[in-house]
Amino acid sequence: MEKDAFHKPVMKDEVVNYLNCRAGGIYVDGTVGGGSHARAILETMNSQGLLICIDRDEEAINEAKENLRSFSSNVVFVHDNFSRIKEILAERKISQVDGVLLDLGVSSHQLLSKERGFSFSLDGPLDMRMDKRERLTAHTVVNTFPEETLKEIIRDYGEERWASRIARSIVERREIAPISTTKELADLVVSAIPPSKRKMEIHPATRTFMALRIYVNKELEALKDGLSGAMDCLSSGGRLVVIAFHSLEDRMVKEAFREAVRSCNCPPGTPICSCTSQSSFRLVTKKAIRPSPEELEENPRARSAKLRALERI
Repeated sequence: MEKDAFHKPVMKDEVVNYLNCRAGGIYVDGTVGGGSHARAILETMNSQGLLICIDRDEEAINEAKENLRSFSSNVVFVHDNFSRIKEILAERKISQVDGVLLDLGVSSHQLLSKERGFSFSLDGPLDMRMDKRERLTAHTVVNTFPEETLKEIIRDYGEERWASRIARSIVERREIAPISTTKELADLVVSAIPPSKRKMEIHPATRTFMALRIYVNKELEALKDGLSGAMDCLSSGGRLVVIAFHSLEDRMVKEAFREAVRSCNCPPGTPICSCTSQSSFRLVTKKAIRPSPEELEENPRARSAKLRALERI
């Protein structure tokens, strides 16, 4: 039985629908997590075809292997970053696939594991690495990066209006002693924000923690490469489905999809189009799909999710 506690799947039915899953196809789950979306895809495939499950988190790969044991003949697990999707497929002599799913962001399991250091709700070491093989940690960023760089990270990746005050507070505090735990950092961020501005829907440290996580894991760079690689690998009729959880990710997905469907570069009014770069894609979703009220009641963490889908034609 799948363990939704590892990561409760967001818009599971919509994922299967927009991927247009069919028996005998080849699909990629680029962020398999505990395998909940993967299970739904495999069940639709009726034990025919192949699903390549990728995740940069080794704990996620191990969990997915356990949860998907009954589908072992139809699954390949890869401990890697989905940004390398083209290379991963080429290494397995696969040139085209029928669908790719990218469920972005951090998993419930990562948030609930205090030793991973993703959450300010649990006191743990400042780590935040999705792939433990990587060297850079949030501890290094917080305790060694210049104040101006910290401000840019928190402002640009977290869209935090108080980035300057937070960065200054971090530098002043670390001169006394290193900032070692998530609680220490969260308390510091709260104290840096004016008291009258702390009453908000989300915890005052949310944006700073998100910014550090995105920077440490190079998430936006991975998304850029992953989107491009996934599009290149789609067969005719193949679909790319992406679930984003914050505005930076969704903006990147929206712009990448919009660029992909542009059909002509000829100047307006050209009598006969001579453009050789006709679009090979169409938008399956004209605007982002949001979770249903019923799903939000059951899984409040899905409230910021946006699903977009693209098809090669």
